[in-house]
Amino acid sequence: MLFAIGTKVKFLHTADDGVVAALLEGGMVSVYLPKYDMEIPAFPDDLVRAEVVLRHPVKAKVVEGKKAAPAPAPPPVSVETQYTILKSYGIQLAFEAVETREDVPEKYAVFLLNDTRYDVVYTVRLLLNYRGPQVWSDSLRAVNFTRLGEILYDDLNEAPEFEIECRWVTTEGLSEPVLKSLKIKPKTFFGTLKTAPFLNKPVHLYRLFEKPEQPTQKEGEDLESYTKRHAKPIRSTSSKNQFYDIHNTTELANFDPEIDLHIEKLTESWRKMPNSDILKTQLLHFENFISKAIRLGVPRVFVIHGVGEGKLRDAIATRLMQNPDVQTFKNEYHHRYGWGATEVVF
Repeated sequence: MLFAIGTKVKFLHTADDGVVAALLEGGMVSVYLPKYDMEIPAFPDDLVRAEVVLRHPVKAKVVEGKKAAPAPAPPPVSVETQYTILKSYGIQLAFEAVETREDVPEKYAVFLLNDTRYDVVYTVRLLLNYRGPQVWSDSLRAVNFTRLGEILYDDLNEAPEFEIECRWVTTEGLSEPVLKSLKIKPKTFFGTLKTAPFLNKPVHLYRLFEKPEQPTQKEGEDLESYTKRHAKPIRSTSSKNQFYDIHNTTELANFDPEIDLHIEKLTESWRKMPNSDILKTQLLHFENFISKAIRLGVPRVFVIHGVGEGKLRDAIATRLMQNPDVQTFKNEYHHRYGWGATEVVF
C-alpha cells in the first residue's frame, strides 16, 4: 500500500494512531505518534489508513414481541480528509488512470493540486502534435484540488506537453507569474507513481511550484476603479461564456498589452541555449501572454518578434490560426514596431 506524507494511519498490531511524516528508503515510512510525541520507522504492510468513525451512532429500539424498529438515519457528520499537511509541496499535477474491464488504462484524469495556504490563479495549456492546444484557466483555493480534464492513454506516445502559469493570490494582490513547461515522457511517466494529497490514491504525480515568497507591499492607484472604467465583457468561442471578473481588477490594471519575445528580454542565460530551446522559451511566453489576455478581456495586444528569418513569426501565426478566441491578426508595417510585430485582436 502507498502512503502520502500527511496520511493518517493506524498500526495493525498496537492500534496506535499516527501520521506519515516522511518516506524512507527501502519502501519504509516514518510515522509521527502524537501520543508519544515521537517518530518511528514502519513498513507499509504494518499500517492501515485510519478509518472515519461516525460521531452519532444510533441503535434500534427493541420492543418485546415485535420486530425491531428500523434505526433512524444518523445526522450528517463531517468526514475529514485522510490528508494532513505537514510539509507543503506546492502546486502539483496528477494523472489518475481510468481503467477498462481488462485493467488496462484507457485514459488519465488530470488534476491540479494546491496544498499551500495561498489561492492561485492558473492557466494550464495542453499541447499535442495532432490537434490544437487545450486550455484550462481558473482560480484554485488554498489546500484544494480541481479536475482539469482527461488525456488518452495513446496520447502518451505523442509526447504531450503541459505549459503552466500560476499567480499567487496574497493580501498584497496577485504575484508575478511563475511559468513551467512539462513534457510527459512515457519512459519516466510510469515511474512517477505516488499517493497524491487529497486524492488518497496512487497517481502519476509531478511537482510544479513551491509556495510563494513573502509578498512585498506595492504602491499604486485605485486599481478597482481603473479596471471598472476600462474592462469590457467578452465572450469565448472555445468554451462557455466568460465575462469580466471583479476579482481580476489588479491583474487587468497591471497587464501590459505588449510583449517583447526577443530572447534577451526573457532570460539572462540565453547565450548558452541552443536554437530549439530559444524558440521553445519564446513560444511558452507567447502562449501564456495570449491566454492571460483572453482571460482578462483585453481587446487587442502586440507581439514583438522581430524580423530575422521569420521562424518565430511563422510559429506565432500558426498558433494564432488555431486559437478560436482570436478574431484576427496581422503583421503589417507599424510606425512603432516596423515589420517586427504582430497585432492580435480578440
